Amino acid sequence: MGWKIRVKRNFNAAHYLTDYRGGPEPLHGHTWQVEVYLKADSLDKGGISIDFIELDNYLKKILPDYSLLNDILPFSPSAENLAKWLYDRLKEKYPEIEKVVVWETERYGTEYCE
Repeated sequence: MGWKIRVKRNFNAAHYLTDYRGGPEPLHGHTWQVEVYLKADSLDKGGISIDFIELDNYLKKILPDYSLLNDILPFSPSAENLAKWLYDRLKEKYPEIEKVVVWETERYGTEYCE
C-alpha cells in the first residue's frame, strides 16, 4: 500500500516525424500535456511524501518548452519517444517514478512505464 503522487504540466513545442507513413511529416506544433506519476510508501513528519512544488519545478526545468523537439531529441520525436525520454530524465532524480503520460492533443496520448 502507499500513495500515488501526480503532477501535470503543459508545454508548447513543435516537431515533425522523420518517417511518418514513409516520409517526413510537415512541421507543426502542439500544446503538450505531461503527467508524472510517482509512488510513495511513507510520509514525512508533516504528512508529505514528495513535495508537489519541487516535482513541478523539476518537470518545468526539463520540459523543452518553446522548442523544436527535433533539435533536442536524438530520435524521431513521437509522443511515445518523448514519454520515454522524459521518464528517463525524471528517473535520474526520482527513482520512485512509475510512469509518464504525454498528451499530444486532448484526444491523443501515450504513457511510458517500466
